Amino acid sequence: MSEYTPAKMTARQGIIIAVSFIWISFQFYLAIFTPLHPMLQSPVHLLLALLVVFLYREAEQGGSLGKIGDLAFFAGIAFLFYYFIWESPRLTTRVAFISDVLTIDIVAMAVCVVVLMEAVRRTMGKILFFFILFFIFYAWFGHHFPSILRYRGTNLETFTELMTMGPDGILGTPLYTSANSLFYFIVFGVFFSACGGGQLLIDIGLKFSNKSSGGPAKAAIISSSLMGMISGSAVANVSTTGVMTIPMMKKVGYTPEQAGAIEAVASTGGQIMPPIMGIGAFIMAEMLGVPYKTVAFSAIIPAVAYYLSIFLFVTFIAQKQRVAKASAETAIEVDVIIPRLYMLLPAIILVYYMVSGASLMRSGMMGIYAAIGVNVVNRFVLGGKYYVSLKSLFESALQGARQAADIAIPTAACGIIIGIVIQSGLATKLSTIIAGVGVSNLLIALLITMGGCMLLGMALPTVAAYLVANILFVPTLAALKVPALPANMFVFYFGIMAQITPPVCLASFTAAGIAGGNAWKTGWLGARYALVAFLIPFIFVYDPAILLMGSGFEITKATAVLFAGTFLLAAGMAGYVIMPLRAYERAALISAAVLMILPERMTDIIGISVGAAVILLCILRRRKALTEAKQ
Repeated sequence: MSEYTPAKMTARQGIIIAVSFIWISFQFYLAIFTPLHPMLQSPVHLLLALLVVFLYREAEQGGSLGKIGDLAFFAGIAFLFYYFIWESPRLTTRVAFISDVLTIDIVAMAVCVVVLMEAVRRTMGKILFFFILFFIFYAWFGHHFPSILRYRGTNLETFTELMTMGPDGILGTPLYTSANSLFYFIVFGVFFSACGGGQLLIDIGLKFSNKSSGGPAKAAIISSSLMGMISGSAVANVSTTGVMTIPMMKKVGYTPEQAGAIEAVASTGGQIMPPIMGIGAFIMAEMLGVPYKTVAFSAIIPAVAYYLSIFLFVTFIAQKQRVAKASAETAIEVDVIIPRLYMLLPAIILVYYMVSGASLMRSGMMGIYAAIGVNVVNRFVLGGKYYVSLKSLFESALQGARQAADIAIPTAACGIIIGIVIQSGLATKLSTIIAGVGVSNLLIALLITMGGCMLLGMALPTVAAYLVANILFVPTLAALKVPALPANMFVFYFGIMAQITPPVCLASFTAAGIAGGNAWKTGWLGARYALVAFLIPFIFVYDPAILLMGSGFEITKATAVLFAGTFLLAAGMAGYVIMPLRAYERAALISAAVLMILPERMTDIIGISVGAAVILLCILRRRKALTEAKQ
């Protein structure tokens, strides 16, 4: 954003800076002094985010018509500022669905919905826009739907109460989470990367994998997992690390499609990688009403299994294809690591505060303070190579505000869906349908839920996909006696996996573009490489012990079985363990891995036995081949 210099700055750019500074100052005030009442804090957070969005994204049509349209939206936002601040004494003390709904409340609701929907269209595109529009249509015309989905409909007073005057609509928990935690973690991520922490994480991955067989692929896995924790965006992660790792993979023998798929899968997993998971995990903690550390700790074993499967897979592929080690020509030289380890302090401090029980707001702020402190140290280390000026820090803050606005808008917009679903009882009706189709069979219900979550994940960003899936599908799983944490983690996983699942797999398509490979083939390869991630959610539904729910023995047993199954699945998918596998051996290993998913002791025994038999057979074949070679 170097264009923001006094000589070049336009009036609009000056306003962008002013509004972003006001928003950042407001959020810092909340963290340093005291949070406000949700009915004041959430609206102000949303309105400042709307201003940032409309300032950055002008109307598509140029000329006077576009300017008039933008002025109308700015006027609407100004009116909403007046309404929520002037009326705050009444709004913060009224009793929901009992106190009167005034005309000004109805007008404010209508303006808020219209402005927010336009912001959704400009930031997220038409898919989410029309998706929300369908639910608004359902709220008003639900009485025309088939009997099982029929809803008596709503009126202006009820709709107003639902959208902008209660805890279940636009100003509900998701938006409050955006104001109370997401903003700070997004700004932290931007500051952490700007001050050298992001590059350090990438360099660590490159340093420790450069010289091993298939090293560039392993470097991509390590770097992308570490960066993914911070960025929380698969596409952004691919764009950051992929430009370095994908060319390396291609140089040592991976096809463009293989290189792109490995990078996409590794980057996507960052959203399920503790301790700093994707943004959706923070919202999950709020929806569950549990500390964030509970969600982060529960995700450890599944995340390790996910990355273990990818690591094993690329190892087996490298051995099978005899992919070369990174040579001096292909290896990327990285700066010294040890003198830069202090740059990890902001992430360490952030995690410490999160684990110690501090609020996410305070944890995020301490991480930001630490990142700024690290930048001061950067001035005196390695010749000031990683030091960034105050101007650059300021530009990073502006970037953080823009990213936070792009998250706040879909988060608030999903509140429209949540409110309508709750009011209409649609979740209960959907549960009835799924249970009827599945005849109360948990596996069938899980498969239907998986399909629904992946469709949502293909169409919506992770946060929106999780929020909608939570309200639509979690009640179904709850009705089938699935505990809250596994149910939420199930829909969260499959919303994320849509990023690498055709036909709409943005992470894979982005990686294919960098690799110069076929996008469609890259997408299918990515889904194949991440197969274990499609199985893990079923495992923790049937056996919550891998989410650390159970005794020490149960957790240890479940973890051992999971890792053993992961090994067999990776070997079967790669077609190699010790030596290349025959078709029936691959099928046997994959079948054995699937058997080990089932929560029965007998299936575990059968799966382990089959896997051990195949591996023993491979050992014997290898010995025979070596003996024949010597003769």
